[in-house]
Amino acid sequence: MASAPAPALQHDQSAARPPEFVEALAKGIGILESFDAAHPEMTLSDIARRVGLSPAAARRSLITLQALGYVGQTGRRFHLRPKVLTLGSALFFSAGIGEVLQPDLRELVEQFGDASSIGTLNGEDVIYIAHSSVQRARRATATIGAHYPAYATSLGRVLLAGLPDNALDAYLARVQPEALTSKTVTDVKELRKLILAVRADGYSTTVDQLDYGITALGVAIKGPDGRTVAALNTSGYSGMVTPEQLIAERLPTLQAAAARIGQAIIRYPILQSIMGP
Repeated sequence: MASAPAPALQHDQSAARPPEFVEALAKGIGILESFDAAHPEMTLSDIARRVGLSPAAARRSLITLQALGYVGQTGRRFHLRPKVLTLGSALFFSAGIGEVLQPDLRELVEQFGDASSIGTLNGEDVIYIAHSSVQRARRATATIGAHYPAYATSLGRVLLAGLPDNALDAYLARVQPEALTSKTVTDVKELRKLILAVRADGYSTTVDQLDYGITALGVAIKGPDGRTVAALNTSGYSGMVTPEQLIAERLPTLQAAAARIGQAIIRYPILQSIMGP
């Protein structure tokens, strides 16, 4: 299985920051974000290096996070504690993710098997905000909160296709695609062609772009103004399904589900606010 891309641990220094920006809070959040499947436990030095802090600054933040119950320690190694889950569950329930998004995902999985996800753009990544699956394979996991490079996923390419031309141009100018598999498209000119094809076709298909064994079909979820705010996909095992099969057998159902979700989110202002680039 291809390893998950490292998260963007250092917050964008080029972004305009308001005068009220609290640097200490940003450091603490950066530390929480530094833990992932590849780094479930880390020493102080590991954390400081991944977040880009001095050991002294990382230590102060860790002491605070320990006191609040978000971080634990075993010997010299730090780890997250279950209280961290309350941060994500608060969004899940307050935004209506379980009520609005999960039913359609479960129906897609019940009908087709395999997996189905909803994602939205978060910087240069697609972040998964809802997911349902019957799969148990060892491969890149699309759990809620997981994020992967937009260029390497069906969801991400749909979201990139929905950007205005200037925003897409800016993305392609700064992105530095990495070969996550031997099939990952890393040539920016080729990516542009693929993304523009998604605009024209109204859907995206990918095969083994993020990890081996993933063939996926994605479509846009549009907001009240017709703008793409999220993307919905269905995926299966490469070798067991082909893009052509997904299009022929699942595309109309997937588009109908995306349309229902687009109508449903109108009633949930918080859900609207967390979707979109």
